[in-house]
Amino acid sequence: MPRLRPFLPIGVLLLAMISVQSGASLAKTLFPIAGPTGIVTVRVGFGTVILCLVLRPWRTRVTRESFAPLVVYGVALGLMNFLYYQALERLPLGVAVAVEFIGPLTVAVLSSRRPIDFLWIVLAVAGFVLLLPVLPQVRHASVTGILFALGAGACWGLYIVFGQKAGHHLGTQTVALGSIISAVLIVPAGLLHAPSVLFSRAVLLPGLAVAVLSTALPYTLEMTALTRLPTRTFGVLMSLEPAVGALAGLVFLDETLSLSQCSAISLVILASIGATATAHERMPAPVPD
Repeated sequence: MPRLRPFLPIGVLLLAMISVQSGASLAKTLFPIAGPTGIVTVRVGFGTVILCLVLRPWRTRVTRESFAPLVVYGVALGLMNFLYYQALERLPLGVAVAVEFIGPLTVAVLSSRRPIDFLWIVLAVAGFVLLLPVLPQVRHASVTGILFALGAGACWGLYIVFGQKAGHHLGTQTVALGSIISAVLIVPAGLLHAPSVLFSRAVLLPGLAVAVLSTALPYTLEMTALTRLPTRTFGVLMSLEPAVGALAGLVFLDETLSLSQCSAISLVILASIGATATAHERMPAPVPD
């Protein structure tokens, strides 16, 4: 067992990624019932309640210095989830994750200005180009989905930058406080969108499972792994998220990807690994919500 101890946090982090993508797969199966807006409402609502019960953020004093970055962090968190679920309705899971990952990849590249960073930019752009739809009959839906995923990625970048700033003052309570802001932003919109459907048994119980798989469980596992892994190692491993998403889409949703899509996801993963490995050590690893 002592020989396996160094590998335990890696296994924990992989389990967290599997949990996130399993939750996304389950959420996608619920879209025909309540739509992406309704499901993201249930996820954010339940996820916020769970985080508040676990972390008890009411014991934290929000200072003037932490208030502004906390608000930006919470708004970015809510919009990131909303836009990602909109993208997920229109794109295969692995493709949506890969496009969204361009957000934290950009943050990682901008944190280091070495010449080799241009290579990661080229790889990411090449992957993005391969993901662009070419068939006329799927172009509209796919382009819309890609735009939603890019918006989610931009919010993910803001989530990382302002989460770091708010976390400097508030620590781990940043997530719970940010989730409250996210819920204030998202939940009313979802209730207006489909008020009766959201309280049905067909949505509430699976929605609770989505919240646990996508928020509560992976957050706990990621925090456990982060305290036992170097930040750079953590970030490199997190770069495997698009591959885990593609695998989850295949296993749970029967979503097969073309050769060009698989190649594109591979390029994004390589760019993410390279950017994380060469970024400044202080740069936080991307942690999806």
